[in-house]
Amino acid sequence: MAKILIIEDNQDIRYNLVDFLEAKGHQTDNTDDGLKALALLTMQQFDIIVLDIMLPGMDGISLCRELRARGNETSVLFLSAKDTVADRIEGLSTGADDYLVKPFSLAELELRIGAILRRGKRPASHILQVADIVMNLDELTVMRAGNPIRLNPMMFKILRMLMHKSPSVVTRDEMEHELWGDDRPDSDSLRTHIHNLRAVIDAPFDKSLIKTVPGFGWTLRE
Repeated sequence: MAKILIIEDNQDIRYNLVDFLEAKGHQTDNTDDGLKALALLTMQQFDIIVLDIMLPGMDGISLCRELRARGNETSVLFLSAKDTVADRIEGLSTGADDYLVKPFSLAELELRIGAILRRGKRPASHILQVADIVMNLDELTVMRAGNPIRLNPMMFKILRMLMHKSPSVVTRDEMEHELWGDDRPDSDSLRTHIHNLRAVIDAPFDKSLIKTVPGFGWTLRE
């Protein structure tokens, strides 16, 4: 049985999918908005995403591209009323695993999901990318606009958290817990580390990507 995220803005279709898949023993979560889905996918792991293409917030094609750019290789099954060969090619070229045209039978949906799950998960990607920043988690390297960036271990951890959650906000509490656990420093060490990270990630470049969200924390986005 699989953990499935259903992203569909048609409420009737979404609830039908939830009821059908849960009756088959799967665990589901669902949303009707692409940006909400992106936030969910930064906090939870799923075995497969059932993804409508026409969505508010962020369309399915853009969402799939964004997930692959971030190194998220969760299997994706597109749902779409668009049925031309060009539409299918566009969907599959984003890194999706399958493309199912509406209207479809729930039995066929179940077969497609089963086929994807039998193929197994994609090999995990160890590259994170946000805008022109690229982090290699195997080699522990960071590049921005093709230029190597030298980071100490603390700055690397902070940037990794920001990239994993981008464009969502990483709260101060989340960051301090990740860096120090329950043994948090008394001084304002975190702000110092953020300042040092900005000095090498943002200061030498035309566009600043690390943003402060007053009263909450920080985010990495254009």
